[in-house]
Amino acid sequence: MLVPQISRRGVLAAVALVALLPSCGGGDDDRAADTAPNIVQPGAPGQGSRTISADELSEFEAPPFVKADVSFMQGMIHHHAQALRMTALVAKRSAGTGLPLLAERMDISQESEIEQMKRWLRQRRQRVPAVGSSHHHVHGSTEALMPGMLREDELRRLERARGRAFDTLFLRFMIRHHQGALTMVRRLYDSGGGAEPEADAFARHVEADQRVEIARMQELLAESRQARP
Repeated sequence: MLVPQISRRGVLAAVALVALLPSCGGGDDDRAADTAPNIVQPGAPGQGSRTISADELSEFEAPPFVKADVSFMQGMIHHHAQALRMTALVAKRSAGTGLPLLAERMDISQESEIEQMKRWLRQRRQRVPAVGSSHHHVHGSTEALMPGMLREDELRRLERARGRAFDTLFLRFMIRHHQGALTMVRRLYDSGGGAEPEADAFARHVEADQRVEIARMQELLAESRQARP
């Protein structure tokens, strides 16, 4: 039995199947041997990779999802829904040009991610939070606010703001909101979740996307401060 050099999640995420070019000559047996795939297992940090057989690969069964994965998906739907409620305010309140473009990007990406999370939950016969069409908020949820989420009084404050004051407040609130999403990803792995390949890939995508948007919002916030008379 092959003893893995890295974690099972790392093996499943990084294993590459490389199809060899067909042989230019030889019989059927030669061609069959030449077209068999190489299966490469990355080594631990500082160590080289090794080629393993398909039989050995079968020992690395994909880990099943766990309760932490389900809680993460359900909570992140709730989290994303509030972000969409916030971005819906931008068009009629923002004084800038960069913020509306960023808000549109957030709308597209987070709507898509909500659908991915709902599909993930349905495929595993887990509860899907009901996201209302009005203001994109979650109805009937008794869950505590996820990390970084705004309280209702903060949302009302954002709704009342206009112009540059709105832009500054939105950026500060949304940076905090995104940082909360990063906290949720970290808690997922800390609690033993994220081993299932699909859950792991989605969490990594969320983390990367939120970091990109945080950087852009920090740039817009700095530009807004410099533009003040």
